Amino acid sequence: MRLRPAGNLLRPFSLDNICWRCSSHANYHANPLARRAFAHAVSPATSKPQSQSRLKTGYFLSNKLLPRAQDGTPSKHFAGSTVPDGVGASTADQPNQDLPHRRRQAARRNAATTIPNPSAESTGAENTLPPDASSTLTTESTKHPVNSLRRQVSLLLSLSKPRLTVLVVLTAMVPYALYPVPAFLSPSIGLDTPSLSPLTLTFLTTGTALCSASANALNMLYELAWDAKMTRTRNRPLVRGLLSERRALVFAILAAFTGVGGLYFEVNPTVAFLGAANIALYAGVYTPMKRVSWLNTWVGAIVGGIPPLMGWAAAAGESATGDGSFRELLFTSDAAGGWLLAALLFAWQFPHFMALSWPIREEYKAVGHKMLCWVNPARNARVALRYSLFFLPLSVAFCAVGVTEWSFAVTSLPVNYWLAREAVRFWKNEGFKGSARGLFWASVWHLPVIMVLALVQKKGMWGRVWRSIVGEPDLEDEEDDEGWIIEDVREEAEAADGKV
Repeated sequence: MRLRPAGNLLRPFSLDNICWRCSSHANYHANPLARRAFAHAVSPATSKPQSQSRLKTGYFLSNKLLPRAQDGTPSKHFAGSTVPDGVGASTADQPNQDLPHRRRQAARRNAATTIPNPSAESTGAENTLPPDASSTLTTESTKHPVNSLRRQVSLLLSLSKPRLTVLVVLTAMVPYALYPVPAFLSPSIGLDTPSLSPLTLTFLTTGTALCSASANALNMLYELAWDAKMTRTRNRPLVRGLLSERRALVFAILAAFTGVGGLYFEVNPTVAFLGAANIALYAGVYTPMKRVSWLNTWVGAIVGGIPPLMGWAAAAGESATGDGSFRELLFTSDAAGGWLLAALLFAWQFPHFMALSWPIREEYKAVGHKMLCWVNPARNARVALRYSLFFLPLSVAFCAVGVTEWSFAVTSLPVNYWLAREAVRFWKNEGFKGSARGLFWASVWHLPVIMVLALVQKKGMWGRVWRSIVGEPDLEDEEDDEGWIIEDVREEAEAADGKV
């Protein structure tokens, strides 16, 4: 038995299958007297006649189970017929006539459409990575004849990952130039400024480049099967079969022995040991560890921090007063600048690689590489942010230990702020909305700008330049001369006492 309230306005429509709730709702809005309190209600005889308004047709259009009231067109759920054209348009034109729960459902659907789609955004144009240098060089080599020397050299260069090797060499050269040169070394041409040996710098850069090329070639040999499955690496020479694995292995071995040997005999044994350790860590630990644990990124960061120590140890070896051992070159108070430069490169690896790996996280996952970008995306963003903030106190530390002038802490602030801002954005959006691409390019520009600023503001450099221009004597040179004179007088006095 159905309950129907008195004065039901739906009677003129001859609808016998309307529920009690809809009938009450319609009667409540159509009869104003029903909304008044019982104490203030008036009798129908004394009240003004109310014109009964008929409900609009669009009121029932949101409920697909009800037939249309006026024209008698049955619903598609009742008679199997379709709703005439124009009905949907009338409903869309009057959205306020929908029931409240219908409006809430529509609002939830509209809100759901604004949620970012990770799969769609990860493949979008804003997250595309720059082309791999090895792949680009491999493509260029195919334009030359098969047995031509130019093609073979291009293929061997592509094994060394040219961009990465150039970066490694630069990170070894900058510490060599930043080393505080003692005053007893020979002055450079044109300026009364002590300098290091250009020949040592040449062997340092050549040996470091060969060590990096060997490590990268061994990396490609080990990851050949997985490089073929990734978009960014499938065009490398070994994957395409343009270079045999045997020839690549011979190249890696020759580059390793030549690079380490040149560093040992022409620079110093400490630098040679660091170069060999770099090859072993990158090819023997970091590369296999990518299949085991996401901690491989920290091992790779250690590999990135070794070249600055190589450059610093090479410069320290030229001014060593003892036997030039590992302890004297890297574990004294004068070696603080080298370790700070190594810390700079160690920290820089994280925002750079976390942003680089995020757009291709699905490919890393598909081939089985344990990368933090897909294992734990939230931690991936936090790690990038943590190490990006590390550059602010690190810049002050360079000034405190005497590597750069104190102005470096101020001039490096804008680029450090830029990197930190992009890292915060990357952390908030977890790589979406273009934040990964923004952090990647910020890290690409951050490192060279920091290095150039440090070179330009090297401790005492501009003071020496100014004194050489105006012709003022160098106070440090005068102090050194006085020290040598005092020492000579002391030796002569001791010799005279010995004769007596």
